[in-house]
Amino acid sequence: MNKTFVLDTNVLLYDAQSIFRFSKNDVYIPFVVIEELDRFKRDPNENGRNARQFSRIVDELRKKGSLSKGVELENGGKLIITLDIEPDSTVQDYIDLSIKDNLILNSAYTLQNKGKQVTLVTKDINLRLKADVLGLNSEDYGKKDTTLDELYSGSSILEITAEELRAFEQERFLNVPNVQMLGIHPNEYLLLQEKGNDRRRAYGRYDKEKGGVVPLIHNREGVWGIYPKNTEQRFALDALLNDEIKLVSLVGKAGTGKTILALAAGLEMTIAKEKYSRLLVSRPIQPMGNDVGYLPGDIEEKLAPWMQPIFDNMDFLFGRKRSGHTTGYDDLINEGLLHVEPLTYIRGRSIPNQYLIVDEAQNLSPHEVKTIITRAGEGTKIILTGDCEQIDSPYLDSVNNGLAYSVERLKTESIVGHASLLVGERSPLSEIASKLL
Repeated sequence: MNKTFVLDTNVLLYDAQSIFRFSKNDVYIPFVVIEELDRFKRDPNENGRNARQFSRIVDELRKKGSLSKGVELENGGKLIITLDIEPDSTVQDYIDLSIKDNLILNSAYTLQNKGKQVTLVTKDINLRLKADVLGLNSEDYGKKDTTLDELYSGSSILEITAEELRAFEQERFLNVPNVQMLGIHPNEYLLLQEKGNDRRRAYGRYDKEKGGVVPLIHNREGVWGIYPKNTEQRFALDALLNDEIKLVSLVGKAGTGKTILALAAGLEMTIAKEKYSRLLVSRPIQPMGNDVGYLPGDIEEKLAPWMQPIFDNMDFLFGRKRSGHTTGYDDLINEGLLHVEPLTYIRGRSIPNQYLIVDEAQNLSPHEVKTIITRAGEGTKIILTGDCEQIDSPYLDSVNNGLAYSVERLKTESIVGHASLLVGERSPLSEIASKLL
């Protein structure tokens, strides 16, 4: 028996291609969902693009036959767009059908009462709760079978003999023959620990091309005046300074140093070492809480509040004493060596030979992250930073946002590195608040 999936509006706004993801089953879309999508189609953001794309997809499918009777999909399934179904008396007694979400719920419930094996697919938690009360099966869309705790951390502990540890320290290389059995990924950071003696240890990175562990990059003078304060920050700086790693993801809670480390490394590689033509820093325009509405002024004045966290970190970096460098970041901006901008205008661009930092990447969808990474031209390095527990988008969560998605999907690639930052270093107060509030 074929299953029947009823899709909520937010599923189509999250993934315009979602109707093709349900194998050889029936996909029902209530008429009220089409009306809701119509409100989004003029939006310039990702929701608007997905609404328009879905409309184009359905318009092509309409040529195959009547949507209300069902049209065949390429994967063997069927798409059906239904008019609002006459409410079941049980539903009508308990829920307000003037609310559009409840009309979607009614469609799913009525189809189930007609003998179909129905699943309501929605990213709305409250709608899933309502479905459960009515005895209706429901599920999130795009939810992985992993939790945030199971997300690839980018590092692990490898116990070795005392002889192997001494050889690594002397030869600066350790051969690792059983990589697949040990589950070690390319560019995974390893704490090499002597068996039976946890005080004897060394740090390294697994280099897939060399087939073994190599030492971390070490800067005695720090990186733009910044020194790593813990093991995870040492791992992060190695990835940020390594030319062979073209995509770096840094995940950690507030205050762990993600942004400051990325900016310091970007300045070091672009300004001090001149390995990149420009440092480009960007972040999504996503408000926390209630939006303040339209802002006055020209484009720079409008964007200033959104970009202020970046400038706060720049003030800190350029406020620190650094021998041989007196230029402020304003001068770097005027010279074209540093550019700070929102992600709004990145679509369609090609970005060669630049050090690109994308801050707050957890507020991006998987499709948006793909769009950003595919902008990378020859010689470009991309840094994604964010906290997967601080999601401001209503359609994303801790495991299906673009940052977590890229970490999991790209962890086996030899030009990709990842580090999880665990310890807050901003201040004792910040760390206490992060843990207890």
